Amino acid sequence: MQINEEIRDKEVLLIDNDGTKVGVISAKEAQKMAYEKDLDLVKIAPTAKPPVCRILDYNKYKFEQAKKEKEARKNQKTVEIKEIRMFSAIDTHDFNTKVNQAHKFLKNGDKIKVSVRFRKRAIAHPQLGEELLEKFREACSEFGAVDKPAKMEGRSIVMFMSPKTSNK
Repeated sequence: MQINEEIRDKEVLLIDNDGTKVGVISAKEAQKMAYEKDLDLVKIAPTAKPPVCRILDYNKYKFEQAKKEKEARKNQKTVEIKEIRMFSAIDTHDFNTKVNQAHKFLKNGDKIKVSVRFRKRAIAHPQLGEELLEKFREACSEFGAVDKPAKMEGRSIVMFMSPKTSNK
């Protein structure tokens, strides 16, 4: 932002410190008005024709902008991607445990990455992993939907799921 002497425009649209529109005047005259009130002349909208300047306390303005940004950062929720790893030869109880964990993650609003890893010679049967992921998708269909379908990546098959919007 340009303030005081940095403003090199001939004419500016001036807004007073109480919010009233003064009108289009020369930049020198606007600076003089700001100095008389012991405040700063700040260019608010540089792309406008003519540029919009405002008389205000620049340090207070900067502080309030930082405060608003901090509040906005505090209120935004970061979506985490939780990973659930399984092996192609997984037992029923272990599978149910992984499904319950996925339900918990999806209820919290997190996305999940489900991967089925193949050990040793199990890589020769990727259809087993695809069937396992399809079974997992059906078990989690109540809480989440598939973002990216199952895809082979190296020695594992990966699928991404996100929570359904009604459960947030």
